[in-house]
Amino acid sequence: MSFYSLTSSIAAATIFITLLFSNSQAQLNSSFYATTCPNVTTIVRNALQQAMQSDIRIGASLIRLHFHDCFVNGCDGSVLLDRGGNITQSEKDGGPNTNSARGFGVVDNIKTAVENSCPGVVSCADILALAAESSVSLAGGPSWNVLLGRRDGLRANQSGANSSIPAPIDSLSNLTSKFSAVGLDTTDLVALSGAHTFGRAQCRIFSSRLYNFNGTGNPDPTVNGTYLTTLRRICPQNGNGSALANLDPTTADTFDNNYYTNLQNNQGLLQSDQELFSTNGPAAIVAIVNNFASNQTAFFQQFVQSMINMGNISPLTGSNGEIRADCKKVNGS
Repeated sequence: MSFYSLTSSIAAATIFITLLFSNSQAQLNSSFYATTCPNVTTIVRNALQQAMQSDIRIGASLIRLHFHDCFVNGCDGSVLLDRGGNITQSEKDGGPNTNSARGFGVVDNIKTAVENSCPGVVSCADILALAAESSVSLAGGPSWNVLLGRRDGLRANQSGANSSIPAPIDSLSNLTSKFSAVGLDTTDLVALSGAHTFGRAQCRIFSSRLYNFNGTGNPDPTVNGTYLTTLRRICPQNGNGSALANLDPTTADTFDNNYYTNLQNNQGLLQSDQELFSTNGPAAIVAIVNNFASNQTAFFQQFVQSMINMGNISPLTGSNGEIRADCKKVNGS
């Protein structure tokens, strides 16, 4: 497995960005647990490092959970709720998550470690945000001070999961609309898509691009020919739909800017990836891709800002929501 750009990634990862945020965001702050759970960031990071010893994919899986959480009901930990009690439909069973979202057991382990040190203090929503940052920095990406103070939601929204989470087959127009619906712009779209610089995807998610794109009986014409051959070996027609392909064929487990050079080479794994570069969409989006491809520091800086923007989607604060004792269920259920 190639890690040729890890050194430059780590060098750029020393960038720590101090951000000023508006009054609407000021309910969250990086020192929220400074007195009540001062070691929470270290606890989360250590638990994640332990999980990575047996599952190199877990970092990418956890950042995806944070993403899927924030796009539905805001960043409230609702993606973690099991069906049961007052939760009649779980987001885990929504189309984008069923047999796909993973890492719930690791979140439970992190929560247990946090509870052992600071019982009843840190929300599951904040644990997802902290785990996302640790996942990126441990893979060679940037570090940032996570804004904290979210509380956990009391309900799940399976229909919202089905309709609001960007899908791997979405057009650029649909992607832009879904991001706009939660207050994120096209720069956020391109930057956050860069999280596909690590992790895996199941063949069933993208195999139509390889054999029968949009019902044409032919592959997606935007797929690089050599890459198409490689992907067809991994995902033979009518083969195992659960087989895995690297989202980034060059540095599969490193957080770097190769995702964008892959797009320039028509090696975006998902349709929603390649849409950022190979459609008739706004030239400004292609320009952002080109900038990030040539300037990893610019990507890292914008990724941090966009993660903070996403983390500020409709958080529950103050007396709203609760601090769950168990991330899988609301208290008292």
